[in-house]
This record gives sequence, structure tokens and C-alpha cells, in this order.
Amino acid sequence: MTTDCCRPAAEAPRASVGGSFELTDHDGARVDASSFGDRWLLVFFGFTHCRIVCPRELAKIDAALQRLGERAARIQPLYVTVDPERDDPPTMRAYLRQHPAFVGLTGTRDEIDAVKQRFRVFARKTDDADAPGGYVVPHTAIAYLAAPGGRVVDHFGDALDAERLAERLRPYVEAGCPPK
Repeated sequence: MTTDCCRPAAEAPRASVGGSFELTDHDGARVDASSFGDRWLLVFFGFTHCRIVCPRELAKIDAALQRLGERAARIQPLYVTVDPERDDPPTMRAYLRQHPAFVGLTGTRDEIDAVKQRFRVFARKTDDADAPGGYVVPHTAIAYLAAPGGRVVDHFGDALDAERLAERLRPYVEAGCPPK
């Protein structure tokens, strides 16, 4: 008798990442994964007071989408806050003016914690006397790609540059489905 841990990799159960969410976008509307129609969702978690990681990653995603040209229209980048206490819709909207392709998402602390758990995102408030509000929120720096409807099919660590990210996204938007 074999157990799950002895199955060949192709048969091993996959950890579930992502899933349904209902949050508030940066214009104040309630949205979920289906709100974006047949677009792929490129989901990144962060916070507007982040000094290094978020600005770098949002700029990289912007550059990768530019490299995709017209195909980028098939992708909706989402910026989900891990700091809902400071990141209300107007704050998210103002922050994302520099990244107009993105939709910012926020919610109550419970809603954000639930989404973080579904995407297996680490984020923890940490005291920092030099930061606005006296704290920062170190967090996971992974972008998740979800197929239309919300099923996560791939993820991209922050070590990828914009060119490599665009190369990894291209097969999804060209084929309209996950590559085999």
C-alpha cells in the first residue's frame, strides 16, 4: 500500500493556493475574481507605505506588461493590501496613479487575513519608529497568476526580472489557457 507521499510527483496532490475573494477596489466597489471577466489575474500583495519591495515589484510588473504589448490587455494586475488599517480605497487609488493598469484591493482586517491565508501570504506588522504610523509590514513578494475565474496556475518570485516575467506570462495570454 502506498501513501500520498510515495506517489510519483505527477500524481501527488497539489497544495491549494488562492481561491475566492470579495474585497473593495480602489474606487470603493465590491469585487471578486469573477468581476474581471475573462482576464487573467496577476495578484501581488503589499502596502502603500512599503519603501522598497512594492515600488520595485509594481514597476517590474508594469515593465513586463509593456513587453507583452497588446496581449497585456488579457491580464488584470491586482494589488492587494496587507495593511487595510492605512490602505483605504482613496489611499490605494492615489498610490496606484503611478501604476494605472493595477486595481488596488482592500477590505476589513478579517477579509484581508482570509485572502492572505488562501494565497499563503506572510505579512506581519512590525514596529519601526522611522516609518509612517510607527510600523512596517514585511510581506511575501510573490505574484500569483490566476486563470479567469480565480484558479491560481502559476507564481513568480521577486528574483525574476521584467523580461523573464513577460516570457513566463506570454504562453498564458497567447494560448488563452495554461501551457501544458
